[in-house]
Amino acid sequence: MYLLLIFILINTCQIGAPEPKDRSTAVWSPPENYQNKSKAYFASGCFWCVEAVYESLEGVEEALSGYAGGKTKNPTYYQVITGKTGHAETVEVIYDSKVIDFVTLVQVFFDSHDPTLLNQQGPDRGTQYRSVAFYQNESEKKIIEDHISKLTKEKIYPKKIVTEVRPLSKFYYAEKYHQDYEKNNPKDLYILNVSKPRLNKFKAVSPELLKKDQH
Repeated sequence: MYLLLIFILINTCQIGAPEPKDRSTAVWSPPENYQNKSKAYFASGCFWCVEAVYESLEGVEEALSGYAGGKTKNPTYYQVITGKTGHAETVEVIYDSKVIDFVTLVQVFFDSHDPTLLNQQGPDRGTQYRSVAFYQNESEKKIIEDHISKLTKEKIYPKKIVTEVRPLSKFYYAEKYHQDYEKNNPKDLYILNVSKPRLNKFKAVSPELLKKDQH
């Protein structure tokens, strides 16, 4: 039982790190604001995994980890993982719409996780790991809803899709150590046992969408 507990703890998205002392301001901001770039927002489990999936795509310039869908302002990681802030671990996808469109990003979202799991993904449990596709306008909302209808009609999944379709109200960037976590921590046990297998599974499904160095 003890060994099982250890295995579970080292294979979850939650890690030990000093909690920021100042909660009055955003804990981190990207060096570039990407003000004139197209952006999309998705939550489907641990943001380390989601970030790695989207960064593998041709046309995606950057993917940044953060929090969305909650009520607490300027949340920290240690607040979010309690499940009390209402936020989901979310990734901001910055992309070139001339190379990859929102329709494809939505397709990738559903192809890279199990949207029938409620408040969990892989070994991670809690509302902070729920499946959410955020939209910024009615066009994006329709694209998401149409894709869910298509998946449901074609009975792609044996169970009902529980993905939330929500308007994006506010996105908060996560702490700096979460950014590019998989790239910066290749030997982390969670990365080796959960994130990498999830990424490789997606790559096998959609090789035509990958950057050349991801093959």
